[in-house]
Amino acid sequence: MPRAIDFYFDFSSPYGYLASTRIDAVAARHGRAVRWRPYMLGVVYKSTGYHPLEQEPKRRYMMHDVARCARLLGVPFRVPQRFPAALLAASRAVYWIEDRDPRQAAAFAKACFAAYWQEDRDLAEAAVVAEIAAAQGVLAAELRIALEAPAVKARLKEETEAAIAAGVFGSPFILVDGEPFWGADRLDQVDRWLATGGW
Repeated sequence: MPRAIDFYFDFSSPYGYLASTRIDAVAARHGRAVRWRPYMLGVVYKSTGYHPLEQEPKRRYMMHDVARCARLLGVPFRVPQRFPAALLAASRAVYWIEDRDPRQAAAFAKACFAAYWQEDRDLAEAAVVAEIAAAQGVLAAELRIALEAPAVKARLKEETEAAIAAGVFGSPFILVDGEPFWGADRLDQVDRWLATGGW
């Protein structure tokens, strides 16, 4: 079996959202699975002192660009009222669900992206996250309890530390057999890399 593609993202990343609408199709064309790997991008920003949204011209351009890219891709997009935000509940839930069913975790992660970037739902709220999970066949009551567990909270922290140690610094960040690609605009290169074996 070919190795899964590691798809690192933060739910609060608009470019992560755009990539989430395409990554599975790109991988499927080449017989690959995708491992959806949320992490805390804010930890990276804090450790590096890099805060792109605090630069007003860059923020204005980015939001204009994301809306333009969404139109090009034909995907719905609206800026959530709570943006940017630390969407820890949704990120923690992905790993808890993945431990039980990786396919369900991927479906849940996609549903969370859509809920945040299309419907303006608050992924920081456990009740909202549990509701989204229930629509994917996850037992909401179990998930609500799990989200309060110290081990579940620690897991996201550990995954974030491991991502940073692996050189991940943005969202989306994609690793194909160890080869790094940063940004939603690199998915065409990911597709080509998978088709050719690299260059």
